[in-house]
Amino acid sequence: MSQVVATRSIQSTLLSPGSRSAHDRVQKFLKPSTFSSIVFPPQGNKCSQIGFRSFNISARKSAPVEVVPVSPEDDSKIQEHLNHLHGVQQFGESSAGMWSKPTFRRKTKIVCTIGPSTNTKEMIWQLAEAGMNVARLNMSHGDHASHQKVIDLVKEYNAQSKDNVIAIMLDTKGPEVRSGDLPQPVTLNSGQEFTFTIERGVGTADCVSVNYDDFVNDVEAGDMLLVDGGMMSFLVTSKTHDSVKCEVVDGGELKSRRHLNVRGKSATLPSITEKDWDDIKFGVDNQVDFYAVSFVKDAEVVHELKNYLKSCGADIHVIVKIESADSIPNLHSIITASDGAMVARGDLGAELPIEEVPLLQEEIINLCRSMGKAVIVATNMLESMIVHPTPTRAEVSDIAIAVREGSDGIMLSGETAHGKFPLKAVKVMHTVALRTEATIPGGQMPPNIGQVFKNHMSEMFAYHATMMSNTLGTSTVVFTRTGSMAILLSHYRPSGTIFAFTNEKRVQQKLALYQGVCPIYMEFCDDAEVTFIKALDLLQKQGMVKKGEEVALVQSGRQPIWRFQSTHNIQIRKV
Repeated sequence: MSQVVATRSIQSTLLSPGSRSAHDRVQKFLKPSTFSSIVFPPQGNKCSQIGFRSFNISARKSAPVEVVPVSPEDDSKIQEHLNHLHGVQQFGESSAGMWSKPTFRRKTKIVCTIGPSTNTKEMIWQLAEAGMNVARLNMSHGDHASHQKVIDLVKEYNAQSKDNVIAIMLDTKGPEVRSGDLPQPVTLNSGQEFTFTIERGVGTADCVSVNYDDFVNDVEAGDMLLVDGGMMSFLVTSKTHDSVKCEVVDGGELKSRRHLNVRGKSATLPSITEKDWDDIKFGVDNQVDFYAVSFVKDAEVVHELKNYLKSCGADIHVIVKIESADSIPNLHSIITASDGAMVARGDLGAELPIEEVPLLQEEIINLCRSMGKAVIVATNMLESMIVHPTPTRAEVSDIAIAVREGSDGIMLSGETAHGKFPLKAVKVMHTVALRTEATIPGGQMPPNIGQVFKNHMSEMFAYHATMMSNTLGTSTVVFTRTGSMAILLSHYRPSGTIFAFTNEKRVQQKLALYQGVCPIYMEFCDDAEVTFIKALDLLQKQGMVKKGEEVALVQSGRQPIWRFQSTHNIQIRKV
């Protein structure tokens, strides 16, 4: 690789949010394109010159795309066509002149639940190569010994992999209300009477125990009781001091230890149970990267957990699972206290009307993005692939919607935990996300994010670096010891990849969740210029950037590296 050809210092006033004329010119340049205009642009090349400080930026429409026939004999042509689409500039324009297109990578991250189908070394390696970014441990199933095995395997993979890293997420069981054991499944038909009791050890054809002593106090006549999120439903007709009598509305086969919800109500249980605290300590001991905390109802739960982690000296990010009716009124304060949120649509759709779920999903994603928090969409994304090798078309659309709404991560649960086709499920999710991202216009700022980040100069530099990257069509390189600057850049959603170099393994793993971030571990040198050249050389050798390609190099953040506390800069470097 040649020495640095050009270094251009960018004034921090270049694209100030308050500078409306510059901002308007950029927004005009980054005007979102429709799907059809990206894939089937009009004939001919139309060039325009845009005045922009001392830069002359030229832009032209993409060349027309040939429609490729689809048949078994056309596999090579289809792949070539997809490769072209994957290279389409994010904001619908292809760079001209001295700026080359950044290498296209999937930005939305994939969270995979590890279970009996995938808890071997071979499967975890294959999941990682297929596209898994985060390995989720569901503490509702298995014991510490089985989860320890998975943690050790993921850490072994991370130690051996040169250009990939997998984060570990521990998902707490939470205060689940479940039915008791039955000697065999009971078939119930609509109109039948059935009883749930708080008396322990009951399991007959017309009555079963519930593991929650206040169950009788929490329900009233007329309530709708749902089993497994609505697979079966019961209307509460009456209750006694220890039993709840119901009429079967939607029948089916009732099995042991089924999850119970009451429509529109949440159980009066603590969000973090004694079992959860044991699991949390297990996570601290094993240095997991994220906790996904179930059934969070208010911000106090998050503060309690974060105080405990601080007392342990544990740097673990807290992701709140929004899945109960009680959490919705407190949504803003809960997400403010956390490091991110998970839209757990299963229980959310059981406690609230199902038609509210897609609206809440969009609201939670927008809220997280406006507050600079990570967000994951979960539950039923490829549910049919638990037993079938191909997804339903509605499931494919579901993934695409989550990606287009701006989720950092999309999650697989039973699909990879106990499904028949875990690798195919990951590949489908990867392909759909990648294809959808190729049509998303870049350069769009998250709502009100410029108003949220006013506490530090690094927030403003993340804004400027994003606009610079989008305008020039470059990827971004950042060096970080805490991950904060890479996370800031991620929330602004630059159109190019964010290559986040860090000399901390734990930081590298955490960054694996954040949209658009490619975390890379590298020992830093004492000399800044030597480190920059070493990083660009590494990117080129691994095929992440090409010779002659330009990248935006950002030096900012809360902890200065090779700079004075008061000095921040953005440079454009040529590989």
